[in-house]
Amino acid sequence: MSEAIYRVDGDRFVPGLESRATWYEEAQHGGPVAALLAREIEQVEVEAPMLITRLTVDLMRPVPVSPLRVQSRVIRHGRRIQVLEAQMSVDDVDVARASALRIRIDEVGIPDQPGTDVPPSPDLSDPLTLEPAGERFFHTAAVEVRVAHGSFYEHGPAAAWFRLTMPIVEGEEPSPLQRTAAAADFGNGVSRVLGREYVFMNPDLTLHLHRHPVGEWVCLRARSDVEPDGIGLAQSELYDERGRLGHALQSLFVDTRERFGE
Repeated sequence: MSEAIYRVDGDRFVPGLESRATWYEEAQHGGPVAALLAREIEQVEVEAPMLITRLTVDLMRPVPVSPLRVQSRVIRHGRRIQVLEAQMSVDDVDVARASALRIRIDEVGIPDQPGTDVPPSPDLSDPLTLEPAGERFFHTAAVEVRVAHGSFYEHGPAAAWFRLTMPIVEGEEPSPLQRTAAAADFGNGVSRVLGREYVFMNPDLTLHLHRHPVGEWVCLRARSDVEPDGIGLAQSELYDERGRLGHALQSLFVDTRERFGE
């Protein structure tokens, strides 16, 4: 077991086996990739309090379990609204990218808003016993899962809490945004509507947040819709133990495993 999902080697991030995906044997799960891109964007200097209100990750090709370079740049710099990008590459080939929107934070004097219901807390939710699947992001000690509603392994909408149990990058405590990005990529798994004879993988992930996440636990209340032409959408309400904090969307590529393996 590694001490972190990624270790630093000069200007590169070297992934451990805990980064591996479900769909591809030699590729990384979208959760660690999204968290590492979020980390890069968070490190872009900011002059006044701002919130990353949108983070969109495009998984342009399977991200190999190989050393990665991640770079960021500011697309639009403003006092109220900023747009940023981060690019992930392997051997000078771009494998994933992220774009982010930051909005200033200020006291505006908004009247009190109605509270939101929160799924049962992690302490009141059922720990998930994982089915063995080798060293992968989901099937290792890198993630703890507790099911609040429904069932992770049965079909239909469900809600589950996720907690990272190891750092994304060695020597660093994962930020709440990194934790949220890593968890949000599980929406299609939480709300699966198809059996093991199908794949329903997401080539993208978009988070919309209306406040800073807090704490270690992130809950997804998720559902998936799929169409006969092989297109789907997974949508998740995102919560921490304080309440709802945003939404996540994943476009889905749907196919039979038989055809997918051709």
